[in-house]
Parts: sequence; structure tokens; C-alpha cells
Amino acid sequence: MSTPDRIDQRLTDLEIKASFTEDLVEQLNQVVIRQQEQIDVLVRELGALRQQQRDSGGADMGHPRDERPPHY
Repeated sequence: MSTPDRIDQRLTDLEIKASFTEDLVEQLNQVVIRQQEQIDVLVRELGALRQQQRDSGGADMGHPRDERPPHY
């Protein structure tokens, strides 16, 4: 194989690797977007639970040590 052919082959291999890398980066980006959306939902739900606890005066929430086991 001559030098220009080797260079062409190496260039083709690099282009293929770059293409796969771009695809992988896009897939990872989509995963990060989905995870951020899930985090946003969880943060809103946590805020709602905290507000619900404040509204109830925290009366429903005792210390777990003070609760009776279910078999009593």
C-alpha cells in the first residue's frame, strides 16, 4: 500500500470515528436532557411535599422512633 493510500485510509478511519463520536455525544446529550427534566419534576414534587408539611403544621410527621410497629 502506497503512502497516499495509507493516508487516505487513515483519514477515512478518522472520519468514521468522528462520526461515531458525534452520534455518541448527541445520545449522551439526550440522556442529560431527560435527566434534567426528571430532576426538575422531582424538585417541584419535593417543594410541594414541603409546602404540604408546612401547611399541616408538621403534625402528621412524628419521629419514627415514636411510631408503633404495625404488628401492635
